[in-house]
Amino acid sequence: MRSSRRAFVTALATGAASLTCAPSKRSEGVTRFVRYRHQRKTSFGILDGETIRHIEGSLFGSRAETGTTIPLGEARLLYPVPPRKVLALAGNYQSHLGDQPAPKNPEPFFKANTALLSPEANIVFPPGAQDVHFEAELVIVIGKRARRVPEEEAADYILGYTCGNDISERNWQNGSLGDQKDVQWWRAKGSDTFAPMGPAIAAGLDYEKSQIQLRLNGEVKQKQMLSDLIFKPPAVVSFISQHVTLFPGDVIYTGTPGETSRIQAGDVVEVEIDGIGVLRNAVAG
Repeated sequence: MRSSRRAFVTALATGAASLTCAPSKRSEGVTRFVRYRHQRKTSFGILDGETIRHIEGSLFGSRAETGTTIPLGEARLLYPVPPRKVLALAGNYQSHLGDQPAPKNPEPFFKANTALLSPEANIVFPPGAQDVHFEAELVIVIGKRARRVPEEEAADYILGYTCGNDISERNWQNGSLGDQKDVQWWRAKGSDTFAPMGPAIAAGLDYEKSQIQLRLNGEVKQKQMLSDLIFKPPAVVSFISQHVTLFPGDVIYTGTPGETSRIQAGDVVEVEIDGIGVLRNAVAG
C-alpha cells in the first residue's frame, strides 16, 4: 500500500495525474470563480482552462473583468471564498446511512472557519488523532443574505457549488476506539485543516446531473450521483435560514455518500465533481 501511495505521489509531482483544475464533465454554461494568490496579492477571477481572468469587485456585488489574465500555473489557488460561517450536514445520502432511516429534516452542524484548507495544501492531524476519515461532499456557496427563505425561492440565494472534504476523527466523533467520544463534534470535524474546499465555485451548475467521487491515492473510494442527496440544496438553505441567517460567502457541506475509511500520512485525497474540478490534498507526514 505504501509503495503504491509513493508511486501516485510521484505521478502527481511529474504532472502525470494533474487534474486539479480540469473543467471535468458537464461544464457547459458553468462559470467557475476562483480566489487566488499572485505576486503577493489575493484576488478573485474566472477560471478559463489554464488561464485566470482577473475580476474587480466582489463575487457578491458588482464585479467586472479587467482584461488582465494570469496563467494558472503562476497562481496559487485558495479556498474559493472566506465565509463567515461553515456549516455541514450529517446523514444526507441513504448510501451513507445504510439501514438507518433518513432524518425528517436536514441535520446541520458547525465546523470552525480555521478548519478551511486550500487546494494542494496539506491535511495535518492534531495531537491525539487516531482514526481520521475522508468525506467527499458537495458544498453550497451562499450568494446573498438569506433569512427565513421559502424553499421554492432558496435556489436564488445560492451563488454556486464547490468541492469539499469533511475530514472527521471518528474516535472523537463516535468513540470508535474507546471512550474518547466528545459531547460536541468541535474537534472531530472542526480541527485545523479538517475542511478542504475548492478549487472553484461553479455558478450555473446543474448539480443533479453531476457525479461526486473520492479517490485515495488514485483508487476510487466513493462515487455517487448528486441527485441522490436526500435533502437538496434549496431545502437545506431554506431550513437553515429559518433559524440562522446566512450571509454571502457562507458555505454548507451537504453530506457524504457511501462508506468512508481512514487516511494516513503520505496519502493523497482527491474529491472530484463534474463541472467543478478536482480538490486535491495530501496528508502531512
